[in-house]
Formats: sequence, structure tokens, C-alpha cells
Amino acid sequence: MSGKSDRLLGIAGILLAALMVWRATLIQESFIQDPLGPKAFPIVIAIVIAIASAYIIFRPDEEPLWPPFGRIAEIGLAVVAMVLYAQFLPIAGFVVATAFASTYLTWRLGTPPIRAVVAGIVTSVGIYAVFHLILGLSLARGPWGF
Repeated sequence: MSGKSDRLLGIAGILLAALMVWRATLIQESFIQDPLGPKAFPIVIAIVIAIASAYIIFRPDEEPLWPPFGRIAEIGLAVVAMVLYAQFLPIAGFVVATAFASTYLTWRLGTPPIRAVVAGIVTSVGIYAVFHLILGLSLARGPWGF
């Protein structure tokens, strides 16, 4: 059956969109809020996901080309790195957690290890400078206060 994997992905996307809409309806609203409220953005994103998923279901590729297992493993490890980043962000703080995550991802994209470390640190400090020091946004503080 051609397009079977695409249709399965489309069905998973529809289920994800439905879950997002359901969870968005559970968001508590305060009496002081903007006209759209906090539910609007996740619902709009869920609608976009549902439309894209429906397109994939009804117009799948005839014979999708899957990457070799090594590439799929790389993608899986990148997802694991991002989940770990989210878990360690409140513990290590923005600068440290972002430096480690961006170092790993830069290295896996092909940068030599030493240059990946430099890129990770520069990326982390640069984002911190722009968002916290210049724009005044609050970022996760680690044990060193940044």
C-alpha cells in the first residue's frame, strides 16, 4: 500500500491537534486578559497541524524515501537533547543549559568539537545578552544567577 507511512503520520498529527485543542480548553483564564485569551494561540497552531495532517492523509507520497537508520538515530538523539535541555533549564539556568544543548546540536550538524563548544558558548551568551540584558526578559536562573 503506497503512502502508508505518510497516512500514519497524518493520523498521528490529527490526534496531536485534537490533544492540543483539548488541553488548550483546560487553560485557566484570569479576569484580566487580552481579547483573545490564552487559549487562542495553541488552538490556532492545532488547526494548522490538523490541516497539514489532513493534506498528508489525502495526498501521501507514492513511495517516500526514508533516511538510513543512522540518520533516524541522529534525529532521535537530537529530540532527546531537546527534552534534556527542557528538564535541565530550571536547574542549570539558561546560559549553562543552552550552552550544552547548542554545543551538542552544533557538533552533530558537523562542526568540529572545539568549534562546537565555542559556538555553543557564543550562542548561549549572545541569546542571554539580547533577551535578558537588552530586552529585559526573564530567563531561567541557575545556581550562579544566570
